[in-house]
Amino acid sequence: MKKYDFLPEFFRLASINILSNLMVPLAGLIDVAFLGHLADIRHLAGVALATVLFNYIYWTFGFLRMGTTGSIAQAVGRDDHTEILIIGLRNSILAVFLGLVILLFQHPLREIGFALLSATPEVKSAGRLFFDALIWGAPATLINFVIFGWFLGSGMGKQVLLLSIVGNGANIFLDYVLIVKYGWESVGAGVATAASQYMMATIGLVLIYRSISQSQGRDVRLLLQSAIDPQALKAVFGLNSDILIRTLALISTFAIFTNISSAFGTVVLASNTLLLQIVTLAAYFIDGLAFATESFAGLFYGKGEADRLPPLVWASGSASLICGLSIGMIVAIFPTPIFSLLTRHLEVVLNSSAYVLWLIPVIGFGSIAYMLDGYFLGLTAGSILRKSTLIAALVGFTPLAILAWQSQNNHLLWLALTAFMLARSTTLGLKLRSRS
Repeated sequence: MKKYDFLPEFFRLASINILSNLMVPLAGLIDVAFLGHLADIRHLAGVALATVLFNYIYWTFGFLRMGTTGSIAQAVGRDDHTEILIIGLRNSILAVFLGLVILLFQHPLREIGFALLSATPEVKSAGRLFFDALIWGAPATLINFVIFGWFLGSGMGKQVLLLSIVGNGANIFLDYVLIVKYGWESVGAGVATAASQYMMATIGLVLIYRSISQSQGRDVRLLLQSAIDPQALKAVFGLNSDILIRTLALISTFAIFTNISSAFGTVVLASNTLLLQIVTLAAYFIDGLAFATESFAGLFYGKGEADRLPPLVWASGSASLICGLSIGMIVAIFPTPIFSLLTRHLEVVLNSSAYVLWLIPVIGFGSIAYMLDGYFLGLTAGSILRKSTLIAALVGFTPLAILAWQSQNNHLLWLALTAFMLARSTTLGLKLRSRS
């Protein structure tokens, strides 16, 4: 039974990760609630629209988190402390550089982005205000990707939880002050989130510094030389390019979903935004298990203990599916009370309730896909993730999404998202069997 003895530690780490992850959608839900209770719904719709752009801008560089976790976990498995420091330094340098590039090109990014998105002028105006405030948090956000990847790969879940509580707690507090007290509306939401990212980054860097003992001290110049070694950078960019394409395909799917929703009118856009908040909540919950899967898969791979990988997949997959279906069914049973917490606009609540049953298959299939994402990220098998997501986006989602847009049918749009999640879980599952 040795190959199963990791399960208590796995579920301990997963529990901490879940608590940490829940801080993020909780802050998002409170953002939505504050904006949804304003007299004018355009602020909620505008933030939803701008969020599509930030999903592209930030999660395009999500490899900073995902690539860091798997690589760090494997280095921990090999007990290679020098490599752990080099990976962290290399990805931190990359994060700072990319954050500054985003700031440099913020105006063309904003204008091109909003030109491609469909919405009324009033909604776009609110979205631009949110964008202009939040974009200044770009360097801190990307640094936080590396920080979280470092701690997750090292199995240091308590530090991740602390950062989430502090950062998202500050976000909620600033949301209340800036939106409710000072009436800054969408600008306030952007400033609150950007400020909380800098607070999180500052505390995270201090925690990392303290976690590196004196016995792990190394010559900084030699570490820097190793971090920018051409051969190592080539391998990193190979992995990161696969994760980048995978992430672009994933966020493009949700971006197209939101953009088609906006073509159906402001009420449908707002309703689908609320439903996607539930999907996001479930995803962050399940990602707690996926992150633990990522950490342990990388650890076992680094140690050469392949016999522990199948039990890891079964344990994490079962827990993920149970969590996902439970969340979907709870919201499906009590839609009106739940959606009424997020907005006072009755037409949005009623419209959301009409499509709430789609949450069950979307989250159910998604739970398996998210868990398998974590597994293959831990193995740094980026090409598998790239191919799976591209197939799901092009074959599973796109044909039905086009049909939904042409027929102006929101049920078909949700069917398209369901097909996307089903295709992702199926293609990744087939790769799992072929590698076992």
